[in-house]
Amino acid sequence: MTARRLTPIPVSTDHPRPERPRERAVADAAPTKAEAEAAVRTLIRWAGDDPDREGLSGTPDRVARAYREFFAGYASDPVEILARTFEEIEGYDEMVVLRAIRFDSHCEHHMVPITGRAHVAYLPQRRVVGISKLARVVEAYARRLQIQEKMTAQIANAINDVLDPLGTAVVLEGTHQCMTSRGVHKTGVIMVTSRMLGAFRDDPSTRREFLSMIGNPVSREGTVGP
Repeated sequence: MTARRLTPIPVSTDHPRPERPRERAVADAAPTKAEAEAAVRTLIRWAGDDPDREGLSGTPDRVARAYREFFAGYASDPVEILARTFEEIEGYDEMVVLRAIRFDSHCEHHMVPITGRAHVAYLPQRRVVGISKLARVVEAYARRLQIQEKMTAQIANAINDVLDPLGTAVVLEGTHQCMTSRGVHKTGVIMVTSRMLGAFRDDPSTRREFLSMIGNPVSREGTVGP
């Protein structure tokens, strides 16, 4: 039995390379953990509480550590995540769909959570990528300060540029706390964004097949969750 071949793939020069993590470009200017904790103490005082009282004394440290987790996507490179593929696919030429990928992100306007699901598909041309890599690409972009529209485009563009498939489709369904816990206070609202590239944009039947596979979130009522 012949082992599957893992092939590093060159990034096409016909498309712009997905953005590298900004953290690498600003590493020298990054604040220290102590400075981050001091900023949290300032926010606690601004909110009207005492950062030195028992219940809050450890909060600056916990928040700083939580932010490392919340925004770990800045240290992830989607190009590297997608760079290893399988070429032995026995002529498989139908779409690959990964649906209902749970994501947690943060709104870049108010720094409050965006939670939801991502549905990702591509039409392989010569190679496929491990399905966990698609979920990791979603995670890499979700774990940053985001708006949903940009995140949708980033995920689709990265997959399309690196894998060079016949088409790429991404649909995100998100609930935004900047809308549910402040401002207009509207609960139960789901924001749906999509980006269709290649065959998914040009061929209505391919697009309909994809939307049917993921349950057509544009017309479906329900809640966003795992």
